[in-house]
Amino acid sequence: MKISKKCRYGLRALIDLSANSVNEYIVLGNIAERNNISPQYLEQVFADLRRAGIVKGINGAQGGYRLNIAPDELTVAAILEALDGNYHIDKEDESDNTHGHSIAVSIQELVIDRINAELDRTLQNVTLEDLRKHYLSHKEFEQDMYYI
Repeated sequence: MKISKKCRYGLRALIDLSANSVNEYIVLGNIAERNNISPQYLEQVFADLRRAGIVKGINGAQGGYRLNIAPDELTVAAILEALDGNYHIDKEDESDNTHGHSIAVSIQELVIDRINAELDRTLQNVTLEDLRKHYLSHKEFEQDMYYI
C-alpha cells in the first residue's frame, strides 16, 4: 500500500487544524504556509474533506475551515477513504486456468487479505486526536532543544 501525496497532505493539514483550533475557523493559507503545501492544492484536498463532512468551511473575511467531527472520533481510515477512496490493496487477478487460479487464491488469502486486515486494524484504531497528541509532544521536544 502506498499513501498518496493527497492523503499525506490531508493528514498534515488536519493535524495542524486540530492543533491550532478548538472551534475557530482557520484560514487555509495559514495551514498551507506552516506545512509548506501549495494553497491551491490544499484547497482541492479540503474540497474532498468538506464533501465527506470531515471539515466545515465558510467564505469571507472571517472565513476558513474547522473540524466538523471531533478529533477523537475521526479515524485515519475515514480520512484516507474521504481523500482516495478505498485504501485496501487491490484483489489479486484470477487466472482462467486452474493452476493460475490456485496461485492467485493463495496470494489473495495468505498475503493480500492479511495485509488488508492489518491495514483496517491500524487505520481504524488511530484517530486524529492520537496524531495531534503525538505531534504536540514532538513539537514540545523540538522547542526544548538548544543548539550550540
